[in-house]
Amino acid sequence: MKKTILAIAALALGAVTAINAAKPEEWVGKELPELAVKYLDAKPDIKGKAAIVEFWATWCPPCRKSIPHLNEINKKFKDKGLVIIGVSNEKEDVVTKFRATTPMEYTVALDEKRELGKTFGITGIPHAFIVGKDGKIAWQGHPMQLTDADIEKALK
Repeated sequence: MKKTILAIAALALGAVTAINAAKPEEWVGKELPELAVKYLDAKPDIKGKAAIVEFWATWCPPCRKSIPHLNEINKKFKDKGLVIIGVSNEKEDVVTKFRATTPMEYTVALDEKRELGKTFGITGIPHAFIVGKDGKIAWQGHPMQLTDADIEKALK
């Protein structure tokens, strides 16, 4: 009897854990949660604006390759109201040193406790999300796959 109850409890706990550990694609159509991060730049106001939230790291070659692409997107769309936030889970001094030699022309934030990455189910980087003006996630994937059409749609 005890073993049965423990087995049922373990299964229930596993189900709860599975529900709480959403995969990135499961966020599409859902409201963007509060971004509990430390901003290295001024905290942007994203309420009622389209945004890109991208998870990256200084040591990641594909992430480094994505930075100029995100800089170009920022130049092209920031005057239309797009906000880009690059989120790293590294220490502040590591990211600050990296930014001294690699221009990042958008907001950078830290998720040092890795809570936000866990919330979004991030298992590989770089990974980006487009958030529409309505505050809902409209797209997720590799930032190099972001198209102008995806961004224009979020800006409407």
